[in-house]
Amino acid sequence: MRVFANPVGAGALWFDNLATAQGTPVAYDPQARAFITMPPFCINRDVIGCNWIAPKQGAFCRACAMTELAPDPSIPDAMPNWAQTEAAKRWVLDNLGRWNWFRPEDPGARPVFHMLAEGPTPVPMGHVGGVVTISVAEADPVLRTTRREALEEPYRTMIGHMRHEISHMLWWRLSLREDFLDAFRGMFGDEREDYPAALQRYYHNGPPPDWRSRFVSTYASAHPHEDWAETASHLLHLTDIADSFVAAGLSSSDLPHLGWDPYMEADAENLIHIATHQVMAVNHINRAMGLSDLYPFVLSEQVRRKLVFMHDWLRRGAQGL
Repeated sequence: MRVFANPVGAGALWFDNLATAQGTPVAYDPQARAFITMPPFCINRDVIGCNWIAPKQGAFCRACAMTELAPDPSIPDAMPNWAQTEAAKRWVLDNLGRWNWFRPEDPGARPVFHMLAEGPTPVPMGHVGGVVTISVAEADPVLRTTRREALEEPYRTMIGHMRHEISHMLWWRLSLREDFLDAFRGMFGDEREDYPAALQRYYHNGPPPDWRSRFVSTYASAHPHEDWAETASHLLHLTDIADSFVAAGLSSSDLPHLGWDPYMEADAENLIHIATHQVMAVNHINRAMGLSDLYPFVLSEQVRRKLVFMHDWLRRGAQGL
């Protein structure tokens, strides 16, 4: 994620800022990729702290307009959890916008979001036909950690959930292209395999013994759909890490040149090489504070090939190229 210029003075702005350090209200314009001081602001600004602009007074911003169902406010912690969930969604949508997904120039369908709070029954997250269902309860760090440990996952965040579920929607978009499915099946397998049966087998038997050589995570081994979504998530993780590294003013001998833009990098192998070197360095720094690794994954050669495949399709798919 970029670090943004202050439109009214010195200093920088971060992606989630609602005001400058001097207290001037600002909002993010996702089309211009810049902060501005002039309304109209999103109508959800006072409801959940949305900091994007709206097309007109009293309207939703581009991101909030994608939310078809909002959580029941009577459920405890629903509103603060929803606020954090929408913030994660804006982050991921802006990342994807760097490759022109879901911007005005993108001719395809946008995702529709059902943001649901959890009562006594957990909310299963998923995607069907362009609709992404998210449990806002997972914004709670205690609940999220409990589920991460129960599922023996090394990583679980709301941004990660957003990247995973939106990636299912991206597959659905790309599957409408005649040239995509054969290429996908050659790389990931046949997605027509019985999905419920595959998940039941995965949860009963676990991943195959050699999963590390073929998949980016254990869950990716469950079904080709999940392999796609997990791999796409990791491409988005790595690209955003590299972009944030550059935006923060950090330097590395691996960077091709000053002002290098990871989202404009056409060579996927180079992007992956740079990003993995950066995460190894940050992992080492985290260990100095007794913290978990920022990126606790090892990428096999087959996973790298899948990431290269993913990079090609996600960079060109939004514009139908």
